[in-house]
Amino acid sequence: MTTMPGFAGETLGRFVAESRWEDIDTALRHQAKRALLNFIGTAIGGARHPSVDRVAAVLAPFSGPASLTLFGRGERLDAMAAAVVNCIAGNHLDYDDTHLKTVIHPTATVAPPVLALAEERGLPGAAALHAFILGVEVACRLGNAVSPGHYARGNHITATCGVFGAAAACGKLLGLSAAEIWSALGIAASQSSGVVENLAGEAKNVGVGNAARNGILAALLAQRGYSAEPAAIDGKLGWARARGDEFRAEEITGGLGERWELASISYKPYPCGIVFHAVIDACLDLRRRMELAPDAIAAITVRGDQLLLDRGNRAVRTERDARISIHHSAAVALLRGRAGVREFEAAAVADPATAALRRKVRAELDAAIPAGGAAVTVETSDGRREAVRVDHARGSAERPLSDRDLEAKFRDNAALAGALARADAQIAALWAIEEAPSLGPLLRAFGADAG
Repeated sequence: MTTMPGFAGETLGRFVAESRWEDIDTALRHQAKRALLNFIGTAIGGARHPSVDRVAAVLAPFSGPASLTLFGRGERLDAMAAAVVNCIAGNHLDYDDTHLKTVIHPTATVAPPVLALAEERGLPGAAALHAFILGVEVACRLGNAVSPGHYARGNHITATCGVFGAAAACGKLLGLSAAEIWSALGIAASQSSGVVENLAGEAKNVGVGNAARNGILAALLAQRGYSAEPAAIDGKLGWARARGDEFRAEEITGGLGERWELASISYKPYPCGIVFHAVIDACLDLRRRMELAPDAIAAITVRGDQLLLDRGNRAVRTERDARISIHHSAAVALLRGRAGVREFEAAAVADPATAALRRKVRAELDAAIPAGGAAVTVETSDGRREAVRVDHARGSAERPLSDRDLEAKFRDNAALAGALARADAQIAALWAIEEAPSLGPLLRAFGADAG
């Protein structure tokens, strides 16, 4: 796409409004389906967690006509409430996708409002898929433009940038003009919220859930004629400069419509922060090599970059702590030989053997290890010592999960929800979503009350 100098919102608004489905190539369409398969599976797996129960209970009395699907649940809510609940269900397990350059989990905030709005209005699958692709692009390009300072200042980038992606995607679904989508993005700038300090608590859910809901709100307000200042995103007192150290406009315009951020999304094999995946890979390898008995382990040293230490060098009190813990990730991989959903639940956190092994883990900075990598050394009580370094974790761009891997992950999540019998039909429906004339019947099959 040829872009002219101007405001970020204007450029992105024109890009979204003018994009044509027939110009989206087959590979990118397939990646979008992979993202939805991954996300909806994680939402089903997390749907019955008490955190999701609580938010659904809070929103239900205020919902409008309750007609839209909650993945893995039997209730129905209106579009805004359904977007919140589905977003939180899919993000809760820390099992969703990741845009590694920014650490945004883009599908969590973009897919739920798109699917809710498309279901409500009987829109076709191709329209929803197109809007989703564009929303992810907007969220990730804005993330690129303010990274790394934005996250380093404490902004939870999944939520703060996700609201822009949700607004753009919903604006596309509503058929808004370029100027209206520009307004929606400006409105989203006033709704962008979320702090990194809350990542280990349920308050994180509020940020990501609001990003999904507020995207619908921004688009609907713009459709009704609400406006925003032209420089709401990148002006002197706009969103980008209020929330980061600098704004690089070239990250918005460079290769727009030609190079797609969705193509670089990675998918998690483990339900925890992505920076801990290399730790788990290394520990699983060491367990196989050394045939370790837990009581024979004297010390475990994990080395990695500053982000790994900043996010994961923490005490573990709850399952949320465990999902962003170096110590817990290493302990369950070495002790149990796996790192699935059960290994990060409350029972695993409280397990005495796991807790004892966590206490033997020490984290150290090693600036020579690339972002996303880790090195683990295990020392035993009889003097053995072995180390494994993993620069590229399983699931990364260098070692991506296949379609079959994602299908297996979907089935695992469905089994957690007691819905394994329907998983194969649901997987087939998602691979064929582009052909659906209306998303209503397709999405209703993902509720817990579907026949």
